[in-house]
Amino acid sequence: MVRFGKNDIETGFNNGQLYPNMIEDPQLRWAFIRKIYAILTLQLLLTVAVASVVVYVRPISHFFVSSRFGLAVYIVIILVPLILLLPLHYFHKKHPWNLVLLALFTVAISFVVGLSCAFTKGKIILEAAILTTVVAISLTLYTFWAAKKGRDFSFLGPILFCSLLVLIVFGFIQILFPLGKVSTMIWGALGAIIFSGYIIYDTDNLIKRFSYDEYVIAAVSLYLDIINLFLALLTLLRAAD
Repeated sequence: MVRFGKNDIETGFNNGQLYPNMIEDPQLRWAFIRKIYAILTLQLLLTVAVASVVVYVRPISHFFVSSRFGLAVYIVIILVPLILLLPLHYFHKKHPWNLVLLALFTVAISFVVGLSCAFTKGKIILEAAILTTVVAISLTLYTFWAAKKGRDFSFLGPILFCSLLVLIVFGFIQILFPLGKVSTMIWGALGAIIFSGYIIYDTDNLIKRFSYDEYVIAAVSLYLDIINLFLALLTLLRAAD
């Protein structure tokens, strides 16, 4: 039975330790982890709120498909998160600018997610959301368990980076030379696998490597993993429908 208080779940990890031979104070690391997941929860709630507005306020989505100006605005919106990553990385240790930039970044990503959902069936959105939730929670719990057993996932970094480059190039090829539903499904499946790997990799970094003043970078990393997993599953299910 899981009990809360002095002997809560945290003390189940080798007297509070998240992995064998842990040098730092486990309580400080646990506090850091709780802070990251609190920020991540707020980001996801904000994403759901903004995306819901985009989906249900039809004039917003209609604007982007009814005019060339709408297409230009859509491209700008996609570029905004990429642009915000630069100042976000530079100011990630400077309060309160880091939180302001984090909020703007989350809203920009949320708008992109909302536009992706606006032209998708509600059933597919629900299926993608459920799958994303199950996969993200399962992989997070697995990574904590594996870390307790002494396993390390730092080796995934180069593999995932190369895989991500392949996925990006594949996506550009799809835009220039559409290859049909099957290739879109393959792209979505590859994306789901890659970002599932990133959830494990970034959670492992959260447990062992992120410093305490890198809470914004840690939150952004996990947030992007989850959002990209959702979008990949959305693409896969939409193509299979």
